[in-house]
Amino acid sequence: MSVTDNRSDPSTEQESAPEQGVDELHQPLWSVISFERCEAARLVYDEAFKILEDLEAQGVTGLCIVTDSAAEKVVAGKRSKL
Repeated sequence: MSVTDNRSDPSTEQESAPEQGVDELHQPLWSVISFERCEAARLVYDEAFKILEDLEAQGVTGLCIVTDSAAEKVVAGKRSKL
């Protein structure tokens, strides 16, 4: 009688949700926005966080890290209100 190993090969499995999230942090799809404008775009998350800290030290208000697509919507919304 033989025993069948039902475990799947990890090299053939799709990435799990947490791994996909980590991968997104390393993709240049992040922006730093303030109350005034989009301060920087097309950044990996670590770059965005560093810029946010630098701007915060300069006294820039309303800072937030968002995806580039969200930043585009915020900027477009501000233009339409002018």
